[in-house]
Amino acid sequence: MSTTEKSAAWPLKPLRQRLRLLYHGRSPVAVRFQRAVLVVDLAIIVFFIAGPLLKDRPSYLWLDVFVALLLLADIAARGLATSDLRRWLRQPTTLVDIFVLVTLLLPGLLANFGFLRVLRLWTLSRTGFLWQSLRKRGYRQWEETGRAIVNLVTFLFVVASFIFTFFAGTDSGIKGYIDALYFTVTSVTTTGYGDITLPGPWGKLVSIAVMIVGISLFVRLAQAIFRPAKVHYPCPQCGLHRHDPDAVHCKACGHMLNIPDEGQ
Repeated sequence: MSTTEKSAAWPLKPLRQRLRLLYHGRSPVAVRFQRAVLVVDLAIIVFFIAGPLLKDRPSYLWLDVFVALLLLADIAARGLATSDLRRWLRQPTTLVDIFVLVTLLLPGLLANFGFLRVLRLWTLSRTGFLWQSLRKRGYRQWEETGRAIVNLVTFLFVVASFIFTFFAGTDSGIKGYIDALYFTVTSVTTTGYGDITLPGPWGKLVSIAVMIVGISLFVRLAQAIFRPAKVHYPCPQCGLHRHDPDAVHCKACGHMLNIPDEGQ
């Protein structure tokens, strides 16, 4: 790096260090900042989910621009906070956030892809801070259940938005977003009342995909809720983390374990 480039980058160095501490630190100030960002993220997700119901209102465009500015500021701050910008830009969560931002900035051109904005919920679930409170309070066993719930909810709203975007107003019987969400839930749960069906070959293919992927996520959630809880204790021999609470030997390598009882 030349002297000119170094001098140009120098003013950003204190800012980058400050942002890195806020986004990735564990100090009380950093924790409060991360909680505030989490609240804003959840509010943005609620806006995305309610978007199909609000898009006909005059204030929707202003809300869209405001959310775009918030997301742009968050992406820029996270980019400055990272120590490896190229690696950060290649992460799926970053790519999803950038695409969501583009759909917000260009709603006229990318209106048909607006349903992908709900993927922001999935990117939020990939951040460790969302699950830190569970771990700190001794509820780490519920983390897998929480992730399964987030994946299922994200799938339901993304698919419902997709169906509403491409099939509303056809012979499917879908007249609004609630109808699309209703069809998605009945397909995932294999209820199949038959009052709403997607027309044509593409409708049948979409229905098949919804049923296969949806039931897989539904079964995954059921497993996370009802199967015996595992404890997270790394095996000194092979590194396997998940074990039965009363395990004496690692089921992968047979190494003797010394899992502490709860409260120790």
